[in-house]
Amino acid sequence: MTYKLLLVDDEVHILRATEFKLARAGFDVVCASDGMEAWESMQEVCPDMVVTDLNMPRMDGLKLVQKMRADERFENIPVIMLTAKGYEVANEVIRDEYRVAHVMTKPFSPRELLALVQSLLSSAEETAAELATTATPAGKE
Repeated sequence: MTYKLLLVDDEVHILRATEFKLARAGFDVVCASDGMEAWESMQEVCPDMVVTDLNMPRMDGLKLVQKMRADERFENIPVIMLTAKGYEVANEVIRDEYRVAHVMTKPFSPRELLALVQSLLSSAEETAAELATTATPAGKE
């Protein structure tokens, strides 16, 4: 299965370097330069994961995640939030209130991001498999 990743960042060099690394690892990567463009892309392509910058023009990463969590189509999609040094916000708040899987501070290694994406998707797959095997068919109690 090829996973679709939505990568959102207003810094072109970060977007391209990260896109290259993730695409070479076999992911189908869709890029957006801000939260508004990402939201528009999500209406056409439902990603398996979103990697988004926090601080962007038009719509920042937190507003994007708020919109995702309020929409049943996207409410359970895992999100990795990227933050620049100096723009860090309380990681616990982001994780708890916005249900962000991980917060990563820039600069970061694309290799490190790739490992995190693979780990989170693997965990999500295992959880889904466990839920599928423990679900009781209707009327079979």
